[in-house]
Amino acid sequence: MFERTGLKESPSIQATVGHWTDRDALTGCTVFLFDRPAPAVVDVRGGAPGSRETDLLASGRLVRSVDALVLTGGSAFGLAAADGVMRFLQEQGRGVTTPAGPVPIVPAAVIFDLAVGQATAPDAASGYQACLSAGPIEQIQRGLIGAGIGATTGKLFGQTAKRGGFGVATVRWAAGSVTALVVVNAAGAVVDATTGREMIGGGAASREQMLTSATALGEREATTLGVVLVDAPADETALTRCAIAAHDAFARSIRPSHTIFDGDLVFAVGRRQGAPSPIEVLGVTTATELAMERAVVDAVTA
Repeated sequence: MFERTGLKESPSIQATVGHWTDRDALTGCTVFLFDRPAPAVVDVRGGAPGSRETDLLASGRLVRSVDALVLTGGSAFGLAAADGVMRFLQEQGRGVTTPAGPVPIVPAAVIFDLAVGQATAPDAASGYQACLSAGPIEQIQRGLIGAGIGATTGKLFGQTAKRGGFGVATVRWAAGSVTALVVVNAAGAVVDATTGREMIGGGAASREQMLTSATALGEREATTLGVVLVDAPADETALTRCAIAAHDAFARSIRPSHTIFDGDLVFAVGRRQGAPSPIEVLGVTTATELAMERAVVDAVTA
């Protein structure tokens, strides 16, 4: 059985977030660091995902907790940013114990932004620098920063792409809180799910028009990436339902979402252990939906 090293006791797993941004190339990465291994699940709904180390989060795997997560630009090239995060954690003695030393567990996911600025991608040094900049979630910069610097929306129907970005929102209730963090790089338009008002993106294009205008599709490379941090009692079932709920928020806030051109993906991470009842699971998933809907709007307006 694998064991973990470099742990410290805490009533709630602490999370910090750091960005690395290249404002010339218009690409970057965002790193989530946890002070001890955090249970996590992943849910992939888009037809064109780019990811690393996500299979280990499936049910029945031996190691289903993470030391860090990476969201990055640069398409598949940007996955190299996770190498730098692994090096940062290895220097701290973090990771799964093996005969050759600790191996940090760092799943990563990418957006396509190579056509926005220069066709360059974050690398291992970028991921390492993002770790050095990590700080409290409450103080993290939003908007055109980190993995969101080259993000765009509204790329269907040949229209000029509009800005995307990195957004954050937290919902609190009696049992705890859920924080949703998202990189919106969607093919579709961003809509305020509360009011139905289009915030930015597709203009007059509607889903009905899509049925008769498939040959007029413009830029197709897209992806919305989300991380849900659950600071409430949660087990694998609850985290799985939270990831599903976050995708429900995508579907209400991005029109269309989960297309064949998108790599939409959500990580859900538990910060407190527990076995919530079905009604408590309903509470945490409802909070997740609200938080992610607000985070998507925050990404394009921050």
